[in-house]
Amino acid sequence: MSRGSESDDSVTANGRVYIPEVRNEETPAVGMKFDSLDLVYNFYNRYAFLAGFGIRLHSSFWGKNKKEILRKEFVCCKQGAYRNDETRERKRQRGISRCNCKAKIVVVKTHGSKKYTISLFAEGHNHKMTPSGRMHLLRSHRRISDSTKVLTKQLGSVNIPINQKVSIFEVQSGGMDKIGFIKKDIYNLECSVNGKLRNHDVELVTEYFMAEQKKNEAFYFKIEGDGDNKFSRCFWADATSRQAYGFYGDVVVFDTTFNTNRYDLTFAPVLGVNNHGQTIVLACAFLSKETTESFIWMFEEFKKAMPGGEPKMIITYQDAAMSRAISIAFPTTFHRLCIWHITSKFSIKLPHSAYKEYWGELQKAIWDTDNKDEFDAKWNIVVTKAGLTDHPWLSSMFDLRESWVPAYARHFFAAGMSSSQRAECSHGFFKQYISRRNSLMDSIIRFERALSHQRQKELVADHVDAFEVAQCILPMPMNKQMATLYTRTMFQKFEQELIQSTACFLELKTEDASKVVFNVSERKNWETRVAEVVYVKDSDHALCSCKRFEFVGIICKHILALFRRDQIEYMPDKYILKRWKKTAKSGLVSDANGNEIKDFADPGLLIKRSTMSRLASDVVEDALMCEEGCELLSETLKSLRVKLKLLKDGPSNNEVGGSSSQTQYMKDPKRVRCNGGSK
Repeated sequence: MSRGSESDDSVTANGRVYIPEVRNEETPAVGMKFDSLDLVYNFYNRYAFLAGFGIRLHSSFWGKNKKEILRKEFVCCKQGAYRNDETRERKRQRGISRCNCKAKIVVVKTHGSKKYTISLFAEGHNHKMTPSGRMHLLRSHRRISDSTKVLTKQLGSVNIPINQKVSIFEVQSGGMDKIGFIKKDIYNLECSVNGKLRNHDVELVTEYFMAEQKKNEAFYFKIEGDGDNKFSRCFWADATSRQAYGFYGDVVVFDTTFNTNRYDLTFAPVLGVNNHGQTIVLACAFLSKETTESFIWMFEEFKKAMPGGEPKMIITYQDAAMSRAISIAFPTTFHRLCIWHITSKFSIKLPHSAYKEYWGELQKAIWDTDNKDEFDAKWNIVVTKAGLTDHPWLSSMFDLRESWVPAYARHFFAAGMSSSQRAECSHGFFKQYISRRNSLMDSIIRFERALSHQRQKELVADHVDAFEVAQCILPMPMNKQMATLYTRTMFQKFEQELIQSTACFLELKTEDASKVVFNVSERKNWETRVAEVVYVKDSDHALCSCKRFEFVGIICKHILALFRRDQIEYMPDKYILKRWKKTAKSGLVSDANGNEIKDFADPGLLIKRSTMSRLASDVVEDALMCEEGCELLSETLKSLRVKLKLLKDGPSNNEVGGSSSQTQYMKDPKRVRCNGGSK
């Protein structure tokens, strides 16, 4: 591929000059003319690829008006020499790649000429040529195509890491040497994109929220900054979430232990449970501080956005700032602490020997007691036996028992939840879409994508309930009745209670003019458990000591055993909760101003959007058939975009939030450390 010769400039240490052997039609020559510098670069780079070296741009000489380049040099990538600056401290030591190679071409443009002419071609190199198997590693021969950039962005939107992206490109291309770039180029591409968006993150988020609000006026958002006009916090809830709160806003879960962005802002979703028992998102916020003031601000915005006032119950982990904020913002809401977060601390807070010996008894006291007095008695017995009566943490947990112990909290409806486990599970779900490297805008876009997948599951469950009829294991009128009323998931829970009721035995305990009391016994795990069912005659209502109906909203096996004894074939309406029915989402939901909240935009706009999308897709497909078609469509779209911008009406206000917008955007937030974030 190369032969030795003598040259004044390109003589190597061993006295050799390397001149590439390339066909004459591919080799530059003095006098060749080109219409642009890009064509010069592409021609010389093609020659370099065939020869076995890389090129780069070098010096330029501009004309007097500084509007065009009159002289340009393209040199070998090994041009120049390494300068060792001993006064400069280097963080990393790089290898020396330059060896003062003199190979180059020079093009000039004379006055009055529209073409660039090669005025100098130095052919000789003072180094060996790169073998063809390594040519794809030289920088000038690496390029990421536009289609690859688009695919890279799409793969990034589903959180596929760079090494897996490169593996996908490798399979598509048929080998690493055929991709056309290396992994480092993808890293550099993402850094470049992020650099262009730097200091515009909040601006993009604000414009995105305003665009969503323009599509559907029921979209609610609020953005606030600090004293330096830097982004501090934001809250948003779309129409679907606001409408869902009108149906399922009785119990919510709030958790802030998941970080999703490069600023370490606290991700604070408010979650609920739908009629299928699925976790749903009711609202979201980003907070720069986990303080009482921040939580109060978020809860106040939540009340403004949501129809129907405060939730009846909110479940959170144990946090002093959060507890104070809830007591101020939601004074009538029952605040339940996550039982899992508390019980998981017993192994840490208690002495090892005491925990190992008495944890089993403490568990039975917590989970297997139906009333307050029974729990207090069992707790005190175990604590006394363990010698922990003066243990400060254990005493503080006993003082807080009304907010976490099932025997104290079971009489409040909680949709069957005693912990913030749904929040923990939702974090695992969102981690598939969102990472800590994401910008604020990326986090929100990816969150919306995750949300759409979550809602698709709800749509599938709705379809199953509408399209299919659940099979009944027990051929009883009540079972068939509930199969038609409840969603599939809730019916299965009810049917399990009905099946288990056949193994329950009733024994009359007491009876007077106002009520009848039964002991309902059940043999389970070699242990007989007894529940107390009270039938109130005046109200024709049954109550059970297990409080399952009050806590879950589904009648318990003990009361069902009483119904079976009294030959009640159909479930009375008072024991059927609408929120578990297939028709739970029937009815209108209105905001505080009486405006109906619709989870879809104007159907006329949707039809127009669908029609134009199909038309645009057809036009793009036709344009891709030839290069001229692509250029024509590109120029037409650019012209059309300018005209559409002139048609847009954009008077905006200075406040951000509700139904308003702004022209003065806030600065991006600083990086902060969150309380619950991973190290």
